[in-house]
Amino acid sequence: MQRSTFALGHYIDEWSERPLREALAGMVGTFALIPEVIAFSFVAGVDPEVGLFATFIIGIVIAVCGGRPGMISGAAGSVALVVAALVHGHGLQYLLAATLLAGLIQILFGLLRLEVLMRFVSRSVRTGFVNALAILIFSAQVPQMLGVDWHTYAMIAGGLAIIYLAPRLTTAIPSPLICIVGLTALAALVPMPLRTVADLGRLPSSLPSLLWPQVPATWATLEIIAPYALAMAMVGLLESMMTASVVDDITETTSSKGRECVGLGLANVAAGLFGGIAGCGMIGQTVGNLRYGGRGRLSTLVAGVFLLLLMVALRPWIARVPVAALVAIMIMVSISTFSWTSLRTLVTHPKVSSVVMLATVAVVVATKDLALGVCVGVLLSGVFFAFKVMRLMRVESRLDEATDTRIYTVSGQIFFASADLFADAFDLRDKAARVRIDLRDAVLWDVTAVTALEGVVGKMRRHGKAVEVVGLDAASATLVRRHSGLNLA
Repeated sequence: MQRSTFALGHYIDEWSERPLREALAGMVGTFALIPEVIAFSFVAGVDPEVGLFATFIIGIVIAVCGGRPGMISGAAGSVALVVAALVHGHGLQYLLAATLLAGLIQILFGLLRLEVLMRFVSRSVRTGFVNALAILIFSAQVPQMLGVDWHTYAMIAGGLAIIYLAPRLTTAIPSPLICIVGLTALAALVPMPLRTVADLGRLPSSLPSLLWPQVPATWATLEIIAPYALAMAMVGLLESMMTASVVDDITETTSSKGRECVGLGLANVAAGLFGGIAGCGMIGQTVGNLRYGGRGRLSTLVAGVFLLLLMVALRPWIARVPVAALVAIMIMVSISTFSWTSLRTLVTHPKVSSVVMLATVAVVVATKDLALGVCVGVLLSGVFFAFKVMRLMRVESRLDEATDTRIYTVSGQIFFASADLFADAFDLRDKAARVRIDLRDAVLWDVTAVTALEGVVGKMRRHGKAVEVVGLDAASATLVRRHSGLNLA
């Protein structure tokens, strides 16, 4: 009872701390959401209002049910890349059905506590993920700066000046909000050939409504949507878990990753039921939220609610916001997101760590697929780790002439990567009549290691030698008994 009371009190604190600052930070997050959500809606092949409605729904649900306060989630990221083929091949209704299924998969993922798989993602991969995100965020602004005249560049420069200089005068109002209001007022007073938010695509003109995907309830439908739903679920979970880990590092706090998985699943189910695309954690917008004081659930809620308010109630006004102002905010977010210290540590960190970080960045930037980049980084981390541990395995031998016994002393970890080195360390041409294999300082980790030991002992015995294996710890001995025919008694 005491524990549940503490948990409830902690949850209430996540809503009630610094409400004004949280609300303002959430508004900043909203302005950072708009261009990216619209851009990724086009990538997915759906109208911008589909992504904007989904972001509104996801923001509300994740604020209440998510496990990482202060994190902004929405309909953008690699999820849009995954579903593009489904939309082009089968249409929006199949996308909505796949979104529902993806949400259910994410809920199951969280309930089964599979978020522990994130422990296999090294800090080098996380740093690469963050740096790649920063590069993608900046590169996404480049199309808005091509084919324009000097007015746009001047407005972007002015916006950046406001963002970075305004905090020297006041921190009561986040500088990106000052940037939005100031540049919009300037554009209204001084007519200039500038693109506005209205030029980015069709904006919502009404509230989202509850609906059920209009697809046949057949196995054929499931066969179509299941692969996409699984990909959406995994990519969304990966990006959200990575973003939550980054927030943990920045805020020096911990969060419930399992609850975040379930919360994201519930949010995506709700998005699908209201005609939206699936979403995930958005690191650029989250970093912007944190930068301007957003640490609790209120900032996440405000980001979603304020988005709908801007898009529906204030549609005529928000449509006049210059795209240059949004570009300036996103450039600031990309600069804040990039881990600049990682450039200095490239030469001081172990080379393999730097290689993993750079490989993650290179794959993500080349493919624009965050999940693929992280998978490559994790794979490289595993290979390098296995190689390092393999090199720590040593086999030393000496001859006890009094008993004519060759004693092999093994130290280190014997597993699939070091098993061959272990087996090659034994000399079958040795003339000693007896062989003792001392495993007191070694551990057998898998069936490959057991098979290697069995092979060595078998070859020695076939050469007429008396072989004795000593020093096995309890776990290694159990593996040998279960998975080999060796009699070590």
